[in-house]
Amino acid sequence: MLRVAVVGSGPSGIYAAQALVAQDLVPGVRVDVLDRLPCPYGLVRYGVAPDHERIKSLQRGLRSVLEHERVTFVGNVPVGAGGVEPGRLAGLYHAVVYCVGAAADRSLGIPGEELPGSRSATEFVSWYSAHPDTATGRFGLRARTVVVIGMGNVAVDVARILARGAEELRPTDVPQSALGVLAGSRVRQVVMVGRRGPSQARFTTKELRELGALPGARVVVEPAELARDPWYAGPAPDAPSPPAVVRRNLDVLRGWAAAGPVDGDVSGRRIALRFFLRPVELLERGGRVAGVRFARTGPDGEGGIRDTGAYEDIAAELVLRAVGYRGVPLPGLPFDPVHGTVPHRAGRVLRDGVPSPGEYVAGWIKRGPTGVIGSNRSCAKETVASLIEDAPLLAHRPAAPDPLAVLRSWGLRPVEWDGWQSIERAEAALGRSLGRGPVKIPDWPGLMGAARGDGG
Repeated sequence: MLRVAVVGSGPSGIYAAQALVAQDLVPGVRVDVLDRLPCPYGLVRYGVAPDHERIKSLQRGLRSVLEHERVTFVGNVPVGAGGVEPGRLAGLYHAVVYCVGAAADRSLGIPGEELPGSRSATEFVSWYSAHPDTATGRFGLRARTVVVIGMGNVAVDVARILARGAEELRPTDVPQSALGVLAGSRVRQVVMVGRRGPSQARFTTKELRELGALPGARVVVEPAELARDPWYAGPAPDAPSPPAVVRRNLDVLRGWAAAGPVDGDVSGRRIALRFFLRPVELLERGGRVAGVRFARTGPDGEGGIRDTGAYEDIAAELVLRAVGYRGVPLPGLPFDPVHGTVPHRAGRVLRDGVPSPGEYVAGWIKRGPTGVIGSNRSCAKETVASLIEDAPLLAHRPAAPDPLAVLRSWGLRPVEWDGWQSIERAEAALGRSLGRGPVKIPDWPGLMGAARGDGG
């Protein structure tokens, strides 16, 4: 029997577990899915916006994998810094698959980025998603104008939550403390800014359209900025047509541009989409962020952008950067600092260019933060195919007959599936007490108490 540990219970980790127990070349594989959090599902629980019920419903499919008779969920087990070192973990299993994602957000690398009032969109998403690591990082939302730097789906999610009324979020699982802050929000304008044009934005059309469907909010775009985009007026006669998603996005933006300006409209909230602006400095007043200075850019004729020499300042009391994620080193594993990934060949971890027996990667730590949730399935299958190919050699490696017992002997307190179910019951009870559906518990003591059944 082959014992495999999968580190990380997000989509890539669970898809890896699914592929391992579904294959029939090596029967009887047993998989322990480890996570440092007591809750499974990774970014599906802690990264998907609370009002995206369709995407959050993916948890049902992921749950069925964790309930498989040969799969065991093992939460509250940190691996790496402050936890189990990869070398020790390797001694408990025939193979370990690391699916630890890309935990860091990218910085802008500009002056003023460390000022109070400058935060990452990752922090904001974690806050309204009740991630226990950010329970104390409150967002007061006293700002009247918020600048969101970035043009991907995370930026759109952040803009939408800032512009959405708290009562619309009440039926979701957003934590009660965050709901109260959102109810008292003073935000009247959200300015979402990209350094390139609309045809190069990375949001999906569905996400974009949702901005225009918010009650009490109005989306505005600058027609002159859209017109700078080479594809906005349509491709040249001999030029290739833009991809379908770009055509759909441009159609949505044309509709908003045709609606005209709303300078005199002071009711509701305003979402402004700005293009061809590159942030160069965060402005300061009274020791806090007071705005962003942007360099005006334009197409360079070769698919990129160039600075035009013009600048524009946008006043704002809160700036959220949403310019992508980046993998972080896991002590004990090799790391490529340029790409933010673990070096690998078809999922096999490479040490000094040579495959390391029993060590594998899947997901963002393998390929970088690209693709959608479903992209992790094929990524995990490739890694599992490599692992199964190596199985005859892996079977000769030592493995503990009861890895969880060893983890407990090391002083860890694993949360297994029944502990997670206890958390679910506690969150349902919390929601009932508030007249809501299930409400997430946002802090470590609350989660661990619920896992033990304390007051659940």
